[in-house]
Amino acid sequence: MVFYKTPAEIELMRESALSVSRTLTEVAKMLKPGITTLSLDKFIGEYIRDNGGVPSFLNYNGYPFNSCISVNDVVVHGFPNEKELKDGDIISVDIGVFKNGFHGDHAYTFAIGDVPADIMQLIRVTKESLYKGIEKAVVNNRIGDIAFAIQNHTEKKHGYGVVRELVGHGLGRKMHEDPQVPNYGRRGEGPKLKEGLVLAIEPMINMGTKDVFTEPDGWTIRTMDGKPSVHFEHDVCVKKGKADILSDYTPIEAAEKANIELKTEEAATA
Repeated sequence: MVFYKTPAEIELMRESALSVSRTLTEVAKMLKPGITTLSLDKFIGEYIRDNGGVPSFLNYNGYPFNSCISVNDVVVHGFPNEKELKDGDIISVDIGVFKNGFHGDHAYTFAIGDVPADIMQLIRVTKESLYKGIEKAVVNNRIGDIAFAIQNHTEKKHGYGVVRELVGHGLGRKMHEDPQVPNYGRRGEGPKLKEGLVLAIEPMINMGTKDVFTEPDGWTIRTMDGKPSVHFEHDVCVKKGKADILSDYTPIEAAEKANIELKTEEAATA
């Protein structure tokens, strides 16, 4: 069943989404070679609670962590662990916050240190595809218009693999609501978009094959060929003319840039 939100509910959802954005901004400040994803997850849980929220992911269908942290060839649902991040890794941090009766849920992929140019291009193109999809999240378009825009930019133009088994989704009082939002499809197909529908649009794009597999833990999903995967996600409200992005990458990007500049200065003076 599809739930449409009132203007007041959308503002409550915006606050939940921005709580995720603020958490991701703090993560951006911390990232460096040598840090563990388990320490990041511990910080994420504490930060969310200290700021009046509840981690949406913890105990969701038995999931045992506050966040999903996926490194390199892990597409999504990666378990935080004690392994230290190293120079050249990429890391998708996916966070949910439940606040004021609604969920915020989005993700950002970060580069750790000196990442090869072809992987940086994958990151750039995947983020671009997210905004291509968001441009289509307007009244009277269809889910297939969002899906086609993402697939066309990543698969058709750049030859990347678009994951089929995992999709975006509706968002609200429950973390996963109807409709599903695939990252592949045909223009003009699927449910029609109406004002007040809130979607978590989230391209999951592989450098190589689109095929993935699930590890024995039942959660961690990896690329079949072991090549990197990138994941970005925004919370978006369908509107007339132009979609309303409830989450905000601006502070995350600023913190990411400042972190890179700081590491560059430290290296120059070492």
